[in-house]
Amino acid sequence: MPIIDVQHLKKSFGDNEVLTDITFQVEKNDVIAIIGPSGSGKSTMLRSLIHLEEINGGTISIDGEAFVENGVYKKVDTIKRVTSKMGMVFQQFNLFPHLTVKGNLQLAPKMLGVKEDVEAHTKDLLMKVGLSSKENAYPKSLSGGQQQRVAIARALMMNPDILLFDEPTSALDPELTGEVLSVMKELAEEHMTMIVVTHEMGFARSVANKVVFMDGGEIVEAGTPEELFGNPQHERTKAFLAKNLK
Repeated sequence: MPIIDVQHLKKSFGDNEVLTDITFQVEKNDVIAIIGPSGSGKSTMLRSLIHLEEINGGTISIDGEAFVENGVYKKVDTIKRVTSKMGMVFQQFNLFPHLTVKGNLQLAPKMLGVKEDVEAHTKDLLMKVGLSSKENAYPKSLSGGQQQRVAIARALMMNPDILLFDEPTSALDPELTGEVLSVMKELAEEHMTMIVVTHEMGFARSVANKVVFMDGGEIVEAGTPEELFGNPQHERTKAFLAKNLK
């Protein structure tokens, strides 16, 4: 059974249809890279998986349970329970500036009354992302790469089964991109299920086990990195890769 099952997803903003009949599955331990030009619907699709965007049609099931079915959403407690299996890392970090690194990580567990040892979990995750010394620092004192690594640790605090990444390196200078991609690669090697909207073709090619190319609000082509990068079948895919592979 796929850990994520999306069937016939549709989304419009007014008269503007941004997602058209999106269907795909994610298996446990998959690392899926979503690539495509700006405005192709990648981020909207990703955000809909965790209910940050409401869809107009289709079904989204997580671990066998739908939280929206044929465009009709379940009760709020069901939506929260199902989507809590996912964590999300945003393009702009979204850290709370008035909280320390530790405070940012511990906010959600404390609000939700998590009983496990939050202190130990915080230390373990900061070690994982290479920021053990920054526990009491405030976001404004950190580089963009460090802030994004804090955001990854924060997303891991609730022990999600799935991590969603929305262009996690696009706000970073090139020299800071590598440190974030390194953490993501380590998570992939630990078999974390990940969906990554990205413009980093090297990451998609070397870390993902599946690549999805979107354009015009639809999935144009999907396959292994070898298939999609080595032998693309559609003209739109070929044109995109010709511009973006260096």
